[in-house]
Amino acid sequence: MFAAYFDCPGGPENLYMKEVMKPSPGEGEVLVKVSASALNRADLLQRRGKYPPPKGASDILGLEASGSVAGLGPGCRGRWKVGDAVMALLSGGGQAQYVTVPEGHLMPIPTDMTFIQAAAIPEAWLTAFQLLHFVGKVQEGETVLIHAGASGVGVAAIQLVRLAKAIPIVTAGTQEKLKATANAGAAAGFNYKSEDFSEKVLEFTQGSGVDIILDCVGGSYWEKNLNCLSTDGRWIIYGLLSGGEVHGDLLARLLSKRASIHTSLLRSRDKEASNGYQQAFTEDALPYFSGGASPRLQPLVDSVYPLHKIAEAHRVMEENKNIGKIVIEVPV
Repeated sequence: MFAAYFDCPGGPENLYMKEVMKPSPGEGEVLVKVSASALNRADLLQRRGKYPPPKGASDILGLEASGSVAGLGPGCRGRWKVGDAVMALLSGGGQAQYVTVPEGHLMPIPTDMTFIQAAAIPEAWLTAFQLLHFVGKVQEGETVLIHAGASGVGVAAIQLVRLAKAIPIVTAGTQEKLKATANAGAAAGFNYKSEDFSEKVLEFTQGSGVDIILDCVGGSYWEKNLNCLSTDGRWIIYGLLSGGEVHGDLLARLLSKRASIHTSLLRSRDKEASNGYQQAFTEDALPYFSGGASPRLQPLVDSVYPLHKIAEAHRVMEENKNIGKIVIEVPV
């Protein structure tokens, strides 16, 4: 089979399509014929040699995929059959023609949804769902500040906050991205390049601050985050786009607000925890992707690239041009 590959860490130009061995499903695993995958920041970091896959995971890029069941390993419990349309969050291996997945990690593709759309769901939506409900324990009426609001996770979080009857507000770097977040349901949006988002957040909340911050930026935002975090607020860090160094009296500031810091990396969770998130997401959120559901949840696809143009897709994400998900179409 063909897969996205690189022989040594470096830039996008190191990526190419390589012919590799087709995987065989092991005990309790399902073989999926991949129709589409999607690009994530973790893929860029892995390509640069800064985010190795977990022990035992495929070294092929791709943390999510959609496609159809092509085979069942020994010990499968009969939930899936050959031909079923499925999608999955993966520890790696999604940007290839086939991937093996533990049967409990598969989710059905909602009705009326294409493989391209479905590929934009698993990583972003499960990340947002886990951060909001399992880590942040969002409550009705709370205000949630979402950094990188036009990213895949950001657009998912906006809609999931609305579904939880809470209030999503965002930061983004262009007016075009802020418009996209408003279309997704953000109650307010602030351009972090041209305004102090902490001041704007305090204005919006009439001085009380936000209850939850979803932060994939890290170090450079710590002071502004604490400025606009409410008393007893929860600051959830799930990425470090600006690095992890903090210079200043973070702990005293945190203590003065009785605030808490939580951190989360979905890729490194064990299988039991991942199954728990996916089961809850499948039951509580997935029905809202189907036609006729109210409110309706929708993945936002920025662009689609064939697998042989994987390097171009990486460049677009590195330049921070995308609004929503970049999807990779896998050849038949």
